[in-house]
Amino acid sequence: MNITQLKCLLAAADTLHFGRAAQSLDMLPATLGRQIKQLEDHLGVSLFTRTTRAVALTEAGSRILEDARALVAQAEAFEEKVRAVRSAGEHVLRVGAIDSAAAGLIPQILQPLQAAHPELKIQIVEQKTIHLLPKLLSGSLDIALCRPPDIRDPRLVFQTLFYETAVVALPKSHPLADREAIEISDLAEEPLIVPDRRSRPHSHDLTMSLFLGAGLTARVAQIAEEKQTIVNLVAAGTGLAIVPRWTSRLGVKGVNFIPLASTDATAQAKLILAAAWARGTRDWLRDDFLQALDANLCVLEASA
Repeated sequence: MNITQLKCLLAAADTLHFGRAAQSLDMLPATLGRQIKQLEDHLGVSLFTRTTRAVALTEAGSRILEDARALVAQAEAFEEKVRAVRSAGEHVLRVGAIDSAAAGLIPQILQPLQAAHPELKIQIVEQKTIHLLPKLLSGSLDIALCRPPDIRDPRLVFQTLFYETAVVALPKSHPLADREAIEISDLAEEPLIVPDRRSRPHSHDLTMSLFLGAGLTARVAQIAEEKQTIVNLVAAGTGLAIVPRWTSRLGVKGVNFIPLASTDATAQAKLILAAAWARGTRDWLRDDFLQALDANLCVLEASA
């Protein structure tokens, strides 16, 4: 049992409509239904009766409703208290970032931010999105620069910053390395190094969708998890890779990064970079960080 399941129970009980309840929590109805089913399985009771025309609380659901409401309120109050205790101490902003943001965005934003707030200390945690989001919910991170998941947790706010363009990473000795731009068809027979979909679904799907859109099948030669590993494998001649443009700032020798030729498909082949934080929280350090991002957004977007 978790707080998300209880929030789904409350939303469904208040609206008596799974669709409207899901919309209020910014999730799909199927997701809300799954959360409630898991809660019912855990408790061993049915909480709702459902027909094609109506949803109603069962007797068990009615009897535990106010207790569930109190638990959710207590959990939210606890999280708010922890954040208040932390903000009363040292001025430290804990920022999570995926690797391309850590390499390409954070260095550009630190100087103007620290110039405006010399007392501010920033701790950077570089991890994948799937690891950063739970840290926001637990309060161990204040903000994260990440790829928003397809199903977004209603307890988090996601603010799109901009879209990262994709480039082809290839060895400098490769015949395509001197091109100004590369067509997907140029890569039809090339071995590819592709991110592991379990940990990097957006980057993985980006490569696959580009080939699918061109009527081709990607020749996957290697699956790798870290972008640093992917680019090192490119340098070693294992294959080519389609990566976010900021990956070029990882500084691996012997690798060129060539833009994809402009087409309707490649114009849409961009990865969202978003800022995320816990919904309903107040943090002036985070607000100043977001203001610094906004002030430099045009420059950052142009270099993405």
